Amino acid sequence: MSGTDQRRRLMAILAADVAGYSRLMAADESATVTALDAARTIFGTQIGSNQGRVIDMAGDSVLSVFELATSAVTAALAIQQDLNVASNDVPDERRMRFRIGIHLGEIIEKADGSVYGDGVNIAARLEGLAEPGGVTVSDSVRNAVKGNVDTGFEDLGEQTVKNIAEPVRAYRLRTAGADESKAKRSVADIDLSLPEKPSIAVLPFTNMSGDPEQEYFTDGVSEDIITELSRFKSLFVIARNSTFSYKGRSPDIRQVGRELGVRYVLEGSIRKASSRIRVTAQLIDSLTGNHIWAEKYDRELEDIFAVQEEVTRAIVSAIAPQIDTAEREKSRRRRPESLSAYEIAVRANANASEAMIKSDRALREQAVREARDALTIDPRSSLALNSLAFAQFQHVFFRTTPDLKAAFEEGLAAATKAIEIDPSDSMAHTTKAFLVQFDPDTPRWDEALTSARRAYELNPNSLSALNALGNLEVLAGNHNRAAELLRAALRMSPRDALICYVYSNVALASCLTGEYANGVEYARQGISAAPGYGINHAVLAMNYVGLGEIDKARAAFDVAQRLSPSWIEQRLRGAGLFRNPVDMQRGTTFLRIAAGLVDPSEANALR
Repeated sequence: MSGTDQRRRLMAILAADVAGYSRLMAADESATVTALDAARTIFGTQIGSNQGRVIDMAGDSVLSVFELATSAVTAALAIQQDLNVASNDVPDERRMRFRIGIHLGEIIEKADGSVYGDGVNIAARLEGLAEPGGVTVSDSVRNAVKGNVDTGFEDLGEQTVKNIAEPVRAYRLRTAGADESKAKRSVADIDLSLPEKPSIAVLPFTNMSGDPEQEYFTDGVSEDIITELSRFKSLFVIARNSTFSYKGRSPDIRQVGRELGVRYVLEGSIRKASSRIRVTAQLIDSLTGNHIWAEKYDRELEDIFAVQEEVTRAIVSAIAPQIDTAEREKSRRRRPESLSAYEIAVRANANASEAMIKSDRALREQAVREARDALTIDPRSSLALNSLAFAQFQHVFFRTTPDLKAAFEEGLAAATKAIEIDPSDSMAHTTKAFLVQFDPDTPRWDEALTSARRAYELNPNSLSALNALGNLEVLAGNHNRAAELLRAALRMSPRDALICYVYSNVALASCLTGEYANGVEYARQGISAAPGYGINHAVLAMNYVGLGEIDKARAAFDVAQRLSPSWIEQRLRGAGLFRNPVDMQRGTTFLRIAAGLVDPSEANALR
């Protein structure tokens, strides 16, 4: 092909086809062909009146192009409206519904008017994502027409589509022709596009017991989960009255997501048999219908209210990290140049967490940069503020920055501002607690404990809050209280990606109370969860010294020193970690023995 009979152009491409065409043809070929001809007339009229050009109407498909994305969207909405009116008297099972996809992109146009290229392919893939009677567009179309057309956009997220290298971000337009419930149409004027932060609806759990008297327990679990999830300021949680409108129904989860404007839906059931109950729960992505998490809980029904509280906390503490992980993965799939402030903050938070687990300075610095970038766009982003505070705390704690004071001050300022924006932000109080504890000038123990206790009070379902308070209670010398909190954290969220912190703290508590064998086991589990987190190796070494196994202690110490050299140097010098002088002597001496700096016999008086 020569270059003279083709040209590249930026155009809006509209692709459409009939949903269930083969089924319609099998049922009544003649009526289907008649309906298809009528639909083609509607397509041709609206495309032409909106300055578009029909490229092809082969079989049940339509391909057309427009100079402007606004014209393409206007035509698509008018087409669906006209098709809906034309088939108003047709039974649902015989109604012909088209799916329409629109993309704004580059095409290759030949001299005969035919078009090719990725732009055409993307429009066809978007058509496949559309609902019968609906319209789906790419982010390039949404950006071009937003504010110029009278329709809402429902974010479908990043979509990996066949034969297209990069993921495509898709949006569903709200049209009267789509297969939506009367309830959805009655609130069509409400903006139900997905909020930036993760959103969830908790459907009323189903009572499978056959005992109407168990309804109060079943409803109570659902209501408590909603209440407890609302403590997580990083989540958008639908209120009880909206989700309980689905009680007694078995709705399609995708429809629930559209009607309530949420990305995630939690559903479950409760069955009582004799003195036991079984609770099942599953978290579903409403855009794809995929299951993200599922679990079942079997409990003895001795104290019904205690069981209700236990199950609620177990479910809430399990699904919050699952949503967090899903959001991080979604953000990582986006191209950097297209990220919003929220998505940049999600990446900063993910990198800060990974930097802690891996003792990775480069990731820590990247998290700081990303958090600052997000704050440049949105100075009131709580997630970005918390991410910046957490990353700078790590710089202070691990001593991986040349200016500890500057890192401390920026981190504390970020945490303080997050609290000013939302005083009930548990994560901000958590990070502030860690920061003031490790003030480079002098540890601020009372302030740190107050902040950690406030964080836990605000959200007792947060692993971060529970771990922070447990950690500070350990270091402050309140060993029994610390062990109680930390073991509760292990029960609460055993699969959390950050569980290595909890193992480290409970292993340290075991060392300080002389439970060295337990300390070794906890530290090993922490290392298994995150081999790159150096503190667990250091605490393992200390517990081995407690057991008198010096060779193993030295091997563990060598790994800790390689992973966290600055932290180890500070601890060997006796720099403040413990508030209690007895704890300080034991911890420092045991670590020095593991380093080969002190004779092992010095541990005898401390065991």
